[in-house]
Amino acid sequence: MIKKIFELIESAKKILIITHVNPDGDTLGSACAIKSYIGEKADILLQVSKGKSYPEIYSFLPYLSEAKTLDSVHNIYDTVICIDIASIDRIVENAREIFNSARVTINIDHHKTNKGFAQYNHILGALSSAGEVFYEMLESQNKQITLEMANCLYVSILTDTGCFKYETVTPRTLEIAAKLAKIGVNTSNIARQCYDLKSKTMVMFQSFCVSNTQFSNDDKIAYTLISNEIMQKFGAKDEHTEGICEILRSIKPVEFAFVLKQTDENFTKVSMRSKEKDVTLVAKKFGGGGHTRAAGCTIRKSLESALENLLEETKKYI
Repeated sequence: MIKKIFELIESAKKILIITHVNPDGDTLGSACAIKSYIGEKADILLQVSKGKSYPEIYSFLPYLSEAKTLDSVHNIYDTVICIDIASIDRIVENAREIFNSARVTINIDHHKTNKGFAQYNHILGALSSAGEVFYEMLESQNKQITLEMANCLYVSILTDTGCFKYETVTPRTLEIAAKLAKIGVNTSNIARQCYDLKSKTMVMFQSFCVSNTQFSNDDKIAYTLISNEIMQKFGAKDEHTEGICEILRSIKPVEFAFVLKQTDENFTKVSMRSKEKDVTLVAKKFGGGGHTRAAGCTIRKSLESALENLLEETKKYI
């Protein structure tokens, strides 16, 4: 399958690399690594509309400033590569039209819940990140990894392992990180770019959300609710919610942590984390998915109703 995917990339005339909605370091780093490998005939699509963008902390990555958005992309691609996209519903409608009309569709991912929605699927659910998956693909075919590609791959692996602290980290993950460092990656600089340059808005907003955390079931469940009014009060962006769930999970008694964010009156996006339990069991109940300790879903209800349903389901696993 890997050899076939590279053959398809070589024979393609125009390639679109699609990142998932609410892009993070893994999907952005991996997409930039793939773009760097392919070259000029590939474009990256950020599933954002005009006026919205990717998280500012990743602005040092190459190619993002020239990436296509939902209002600037046109259906001119014969091949589409989806990177770090767990399911087809993580591709929004107009981007899905391009995906469905492409002659070749490729799905590269590391989510164990990914059922393989493309024509060619390379999914390794045990790996730490999509970046690790793509690295293994490159190495298996003896492809050269440039410093630019190495920097992008390191961002992917670093951020999706929480600085190498999640249980998805294996000796092989650390070996790959070491190989990327040998190529020339400045690991301390990338860590600083990803974690130590938060905006004042982000810090104050997250402090508010954490201080308004509520608890259930003898503090085994922690959750915070983020309404549109709260977002507007702080001038916060979607990217500013990243990391809140990990803070809640770090509280000693907590087994499940949730961040519920209102997207509109009857839609609630939920980020989920757990310490020991398989949180995908909860996510799947609401049509979501992800990893054993980190998952997400969208519940088609108001914040309060979504919370009620979420707590009812989660209590089954306490």
